[in-house]
Amino acid sequence: MRLFIALEIPPVLRDDMAIMSRQLRERIQGRFIPPENYHITLAFIGETLEMSIPLAIDAIDEATKNLDGILLKPDQLGKFGRSEDATLWLGFTENPELSALAAHIRESLYDYGIVYDHKPFRAHATIARRAKLPKGALHPFSFPDPARAWRVTLFKSTLSSEGASYEALYTKEALLPK
Repeated sequence: MRLFIALEIPPVLRDDMAIMSRQLRERIQGRFIPPENYHITLAFIGETLEMSIPLAIDAIDEATKNLDGILLKPDQLGKFGRSEDATLWLGFTENPELSALAAHIRESLYDYGIVYDHKPFRAHATIARRAKLPKGALHPFSFPDPARAWRVTLFKSTLSSEGASYEALYTKEALLPK
C-alpha cells in the first residue's frame, strides 16, 4: 500500500483554490486535481506494508503533541517538469511552524523505523498534472486568501488511469485556540 502524511487544506482555502483552479483551467490544458484532494505533503512514505500503519500513527501522534493551527499563505504558482508536461502547484509562504511540523513528522517516522522519501520539504499543493503551460505570463486570476490549517492526516493513495484517490486512515487535529 502507498502512504503519505499531509496537512489538510482547510475548507475555506480549498474553496478559494477551486475558484483559482477553474480560472486557470480556462487557459491551461491538463488533468486538474479535484478540490477534495488538495493537501500539503509533509512526508511521502510510498509503498509499504500494512503493518507500518500503527507505527505511522504513533509517529504522527509523537510529532504533533503540541501542534497549533498553522497559517497557510498562498504566494506563488510553480511547476515541476517541462512546460509542455508539468505538475502545476500553488506554493505557500515559508513558515517556520510548517517547516518544523514537516521536520518533526520526518524525525518521528525515522525514530519509528519507517522509510520515507527524503526530498527536501517544499510547502505546496498540486493543482494540475500533465499540464501544458502557455508561454509568457498568465493573465490575472484570483489568488486564495490565507487560512489556518488544523488537520494532519495519514493517507492511503491508490493510483489508477483516472488519477490518484486518497483514503484518510488517521487524522490528528491541532489544538484549538482558547
